Amino acid sequence: MLTFLSRRLLASIIVLLLASYLVYILSANAGDPLEQLRTSTSRNKEELIAQRIQQLGLNVPAPLRYFLWLGGVLKVFIGQFTLGQNISGTPVTADISNAVLVTIQLIIASVVLAIIFGVLIGITTALRQYSGYDYTVTFLAFLFFSLPSFFLAVVLKAYVGIAFNNYLGDPHIGWWAYVFIPLAMGGIAAGISGGTRKFRFTTFVVATLATLGVVVYVAVTNWFVTPSLGAADIVMVAIISVALALLVTVLTTGFQNRKALYTSLTTVGVGLVLYFPFMSIADRLNLGGVALLGLLAVAVGLLVGWLYGGFDRGQSMRNGAITAFLTGIVIVISRFLRSWHDYSQYVANGRPIATVGSGTPNLNSISTSFWIHGLDTYTHLLLPTISLCLISIAGYSRYMRANLLDVMNSDYIRTARAKGLNQRTVVMRHAFRNSLIPLTTIVAFDLGALLGGAVVTENVFGWSGMGLLFTNALRAVDVNSLMGYFVVAGVAVVVFNLLADVAYSALDPRIRIAA
Repeated sequence: MLTFLSRRLLASIIVLLLASYLVYILSANAGDPLEQLRTSTSRNKEELIAQRIQQLGLNVPAPLRYFLWLGGVLKVFIGQFTLGQNISGTPVTADISNAVLVTIQLIIASVVLAIIFGVLIGITTALRQYSGYDYTVTFLAFLFFSLPSFFLAVVLKAYVGIAFNNYLGDPHIGWWAYVFIPLAMGGIAAGISGGTRKFRFTTFVVATLATLGVVVYVAVTNWFVTPSLGAADIVMVAIISVALALLVTVLTTGFQNRKALYTSLTTVGVGLVLYFPFMSIADRLNLGGVALLGLLAVAVGLLVGWLYGGFDRGQSMRNGAITAFLTGIVIVISRFLRSWHDYSQYVANGRPIATVGSGTPNLNSISTSFWIHGLDTYTHLLLPTISLCLISIAGYSRYMRANLLDVMNSDYIRTARAKGLNQRTVVMRHAFRNSLIPLTTIVAFDLGALLGGAVVTENVFGWSGMGLLFTNALRAVDVNSLMGYFVVAGVAVVVFNLLADVAYSALDPRIRIAA
């Protein structure tokens, strides 16, 4: 494995060097970085031109200038790494570091959600092949996959962000919401559940009535203005956490593994016991404190699983860790919702869904609360994340569906069924991991590409990330900034593809990478 990765890394470095040389030469000859100064009416125009020529080394031929730039990059080995100066005279590394942080903030949320929902939708459509649910999801997937990203971003900005903010000025739920939303959710639930006609009809009725109850609750409590998990938050936290614990157990072991079930429910109980102590110290927490508590929660889940043990102690520990993590997320969301009214009224001026920028200007002068800052980040991430997610989910769900259907027709799957294993065990323990292998390649490429910046999405929503840095550098013929962008994007592609190679052997033990 180590030899293989070393060879891949060496080949990637050679490709990066050749590609960087080609990009540098093309960028240097793409325009005149002095054009703006040449058309200037400033009295000291000649001095400014001479200064920029000296600053950017424009008196040196482009091929030689590339090696001067490369020398600054290679100084990373002696701790003097530099990407040169941009056209304004500031270090490119400073611009890149700020832009990368903004872009990472955007892509983490979008990629994680796209993978989760894409995989789930792909699995359910594969298991309900050629059903009405499958046809509907296939139609929507091709629709979103075909939409231009700029069109989707503009539609979300106009009809989700601006329209929802306007709606909050006079919130009311129309009659259509009481009819179409419950029926749509009932149809989705019936399509996913499958089974006999009677079972699907029962699922439809239960899901429709449950959704109708939620819609009525939202209307009666004016939930969109003052969202919360209910008058007694601890009750709703308990209900949601127990439901998640049962779902985790169903997907991983089934209820027949009592040790795993008891581990999940006990972990939820521990979380509920710690609910009020957490709320009492929440105002003094920051991101590091919340992350540390999250790690402690996962450790408690592992400990509970280890104590219950059973014939498969590892499975119990895994159930406990996943349940602890999900319960912690529910509790944190509950605390965020307590700050929603203050954020909406005093920070966002009654228009909480942000349509421009990655954060509220001068937010520190308004509030220093971690929860207010978290809500501000969330509301600015919402629309661009949905924009990126919808397209990615459409692609991932199609890949996952095709991969799972291919795996389900394999000989070892037929053997597993012949041994009497139930559908859950066959899908989750045997087919699922192998069907992820082709998807891993796609996700690795997407991660590397997105780290280079979602150019269109960032421009539509006014995010100052890698995409905006690239377009600005391209317009100004700022070669050093373009090369800084190339270094980040190229290294990201190499790193994530190496990680994909490692993930292959972890997903499928049959894969052994040799030199």
